[in-house]
Amino acid sequence: MYQAIPYRTSVSTVTRNLPITTGILESNVTTMVSENAVIIIGTRGCCLCHVVKRLLQGLGVNPPVYEVDQDHETAVAAQLSTNTAETVQFPAVFVGGKLLGGLERVMASHISGELVPILKDAGALWL
Repeated sequence: MYQAIPYRTSVSTVTRNLPITTGILESNVTTMVSENAVIIIGTRGCCLCHVVKRLLQGLGVNPPVYEVDQDHETAVAAQLSTNTAETVQFPAVFVGGKLLGGLERVMASHISGELVPILKDAGALWL
């Protein structure tokens, strides 16, 4: 006899909360971006982060998603903006330590066929 698989509304993902103090917060953000080939930084409960993660998982990349509390959103965005030439809006996708962009930029590069070579150059894909 077959048994039903229980349905879970939430799937466990690699999610870490950023620390509360801004000094540690700023150093952790830059460290996280430099340590991961692909990373998604977004606000807590952001559905666009989920969409970007599912798109990248469909290509064979398993990116970590770091959720930022609403209290620290401006501090994290300011810190990430100092490392890039443009302002950072969440969700922010970093590939190879550089800002790729948000959902629109990731989707546009995927549709145009540019996303897979970018991921291969960053070391996130081996095929």
